Amino acid sequence: MASVSETIVREYFELHGFLVRQERKYVPRGKQEKDGIDFFVWNPKGREGQTPLPFLLTTPDLAAVTRAIVVVRGWHTESFGPALLENSPEMFRFVEPAVFEQAARAFSPDAAPLKILVVPALAQTAAARAQSIQVLRAKGVDAAIPFGTMLADLIAQTEVNRNYDKSDLLQIIRVLKNYEFFKEPQMELFRPGRRSKRRAKE
Repeated sequence: MASVSETIVREYFELHGFLVRQERKYVPRGKQEKDGIDFFVWNPKGREGQTPLPFLLTTPDLAAVTRAIVVVRGWHTESFGPALLENSPEMFRFVEPAVFEQAARAFSPDAAPLKILVVPALAQTAAARAQSIQVLRAKGVDAAIPFGTMLADLIAQTEVNRNYDKSDLLQIIRVLKNYEFFKEPQMELFRPGRRSKRRAKE
């Protein structure tokens, strides 16, 4: 699952003009794969905005991201609630001074890179989500991007009439779109009044 999740993240950032470098292609002996940083990303056209970025980033926010270290947590079967975050110290090893300072050397010393965590989803309720964000900020994470944001954007940007031979992921999305396995976000099935109209006809 790690390679699939990382492919999604790489394709997402590259789609929006970022140069993406993977920290390493192997897992160091005696360390777990989730201990380190997955990607360094640099936006050649990025311009830092005057207003602070939101914690949960969306695609339009990327224009204000110039450089970042990205850590992928592809645990797609669970949401990241406060309890999970508080009891998973290994998730935050990438923000420890020794790890972060070593990683930051990949960039110019003029400005520190953002620390971005890619997560499946945060808690559903507003209160739990706010608490999760508070925990992440306290641990040293600058921003997070949900996988749903990335996947929705990749699907929307993939064109059926293009051949994505250089990307297995985009080619699969293209094929699925061609056979109409992806529907528009606002399907007629879910429009208000459809059920009542059907019943009226019956």
